[in-house]
Amino acid sequence: MCSTAGKVIKCRAAVAWEAGKPLVIETIEVAPPQRGEVRLKILFNSLCRTDVYWWDAKGQTPLFPRILGHEAAGIVESVGEGVTHVKPGDSALPVFTGECGECSHCKSSGSNMCELLRINTDRGVMLSDGKTRFSKNGQPIYHFVGTSTFSEYTVVHAGCVAKISPAAPLDKVCVVSCGYCTGFGATVNVAKPEPNSTVAVFGL
Repeated sequence: MCSTAGKVIKCRAAVAWEAGKPLVIETIEVAPPQRGEVRLKILFNSLCRTDVYWWDAKGQTPLFPRILGHEAAGIVESVGEGVTHVKPGDSALPVFTGECGECSHCKSSGSNMCELLRINTDRGVMLSDGKTRFSKNGQPIYHFVGTSTFSEYTVVHAGCVAKISPAAPLDKVCVVSCGYCTGFGATVNVAKPEPNSTVAVFGL
């Protein structure tokens, strides 16, 4: 059992307080995961144009303050009740298009657009209780696409955590947490390459 399990963690995060304004490195509080949630220690991040687009908030409904970020890799710090597919210490990727495992899309071989955990840019809270797991001096800070990886620790729905091999270099695979959802996943589901095929995927 991790020594921080069940406790609030203080850590640093890059907080977007306003649309288009520079992110501010803040010391924030990260609550422990609730039932069906996982708290991750983020070790590597990458920057995607999507983060910049929603930070700029032009032509969208702005939701601030917020912690952006969705291309990342790290390790599982603690898990909430009912989570069995990962455990503390596992290498993992947070993914913004998760899988509940129960809906018709999750049970289909032709779609990864989960009815519960598909990307939602307007939702800044956790599904279980409609609250955030981030705060600063009591002020809630909103989540971004269920991942919010511009924080040293983040809390995500368990269905948005993919366990990976401990041998995988986390500094290299962090981009996969976005690239697989958007490009490679579609290639596998739509093109359906046969085992041992050699394929090239462009435009990730």
